[in-house]
Amino acid sequence: MASNDSDERLVLRLYVAGDGPNSVAARANLKRMLEARNPSTYSVEIVDCLVDPMRAIEEGVLVTPTLLRLSPPPRRTVVGSLSESGPVVSALELMPAAEIPGPA
Repeated sequence: MASNDSDERLVLRLYVAGDGPNSVAARANLKRMLEARNPSTYSVEIVDCLVDPMRAIEEGVLVTPTLLRLSPPPRRTVVGSLSESGPVVSALELMPAAEIPGPA
């Protein structure tokens, strides 16, 4: 049974390492990618691996920043600063393929 994007809330978890440059960039890039979405349709949890390293280990996260899409299934993982918005949006299925922006 296929699910519609509006049927299931988008649940994301971003693992970062404090205020390192790639972690700061990942936070900003994720915020930018989600700007057009209604905030009631998604949730984002930020996990700082410097504060809570066991969370990352339990999830199998070995590199930061790492973004996990936990819901809707299937689970997806994107590693890096999220600066290439087109591939990130596509991997996370944030919008239909026809609407995915190309590189700037």
